[in-house]
Amino acid sequence: MARSAPKIPRPRLVRVLSRALVVLGAGWLVSLLCIAGWSRRSSTEQADAIVVLGAAQYGGRPSPVLKSRLDHALGLFKAERAPHVVLTGGRRPGDLISEAAAGRRYLVRRGIPNDAMLLEPAGRTSLASIRGAAKLLVARRDSLSGRADSAAAIKPRVLLVSDPFHMLRLEVLARLNGLTPLPSPTRTSPISANRAVLEYMLRESVALPTDLALMLWLKMTGRKVEG
Repeated sequence: MARSAPKIPRPRLVRVLSRALVVLGAGWLVSLLCIAGWSRRSSTEQADAIVVLGAAQYGGRPSPVLKSRLDHALGLFKAERAPHVVLTGGRRPGDLISEAAAGRRYLVRRGIPNDAMLLEPAGRTSLASIRGAAKLLVARRDSLSGRADSAAAIKPRVLLVSDPFHMLRLEVLARLNGLTPLPSPTRTSPISANRAVLEYMLRESVALPTDLALMLWLKMTGRKVEG
C-alpha cells in the first residue's frame, strides 16, 4: 500500500509563506525606491537618436502628456544633442492614425525635417515600442553619426524621452534590446505636476519586474512580443 506524502506542519507552512511575502515585499520596495531615484537622472551627453515614448493622441492632436514629450524632444534636437528622432506608439481602438504618426506631424510643423525622423507605429506597450525602436536603429547603425568603429559592434546611443517615473524601466528595456540608453525625462508633463505621479510610480514598480519576466519568457520560448 502506497504511503501518502507527509503533510507539512502548518506552522512551517506559515513560516515559508511569511518569508516569501517578506522577500517579495522587500523586492517591491527596492524597485519603488530605484524608480524614484532614476526619475531624477538626466543625461547631458550626445546620442545617435532621441527615442520618444508614445502617449495618447486625439485625431492627430497630441494629448498634453504626448505634447510635453514632443516639445522636450524638439528642444534636444534643436540643441543638436542627436541627429535623429524615433517616434513610437501604435494605434488604440478607434484611432485613425498612430501616436508615432501624430508625433511626426507635430514635429514637422515645428521644423524637424521629415527625413530626420523614424517611426515605430506598431507598439502599444513600452516593451514593444523599445524593441521596435531598437530594430530600426540597429538596422541603421552603420550610418549613425558617422561613427568609425565596426558597425557590428555599435550599440546605438539613445536619449530616452518620457515622464521621469518611466526612466528606469525604459533604461533596462533599452539595454536588454541592444541600445545604450541615456535618460532625458521631460519635467513639464501634467503627470509630473500633480499627485498622480505617485500612482504612476506604484504602477511602474509592478510593470518593471513584469516586463523583465516577459522578456525572459520570450527569450526562452523564441516568441515575439505583441503590441
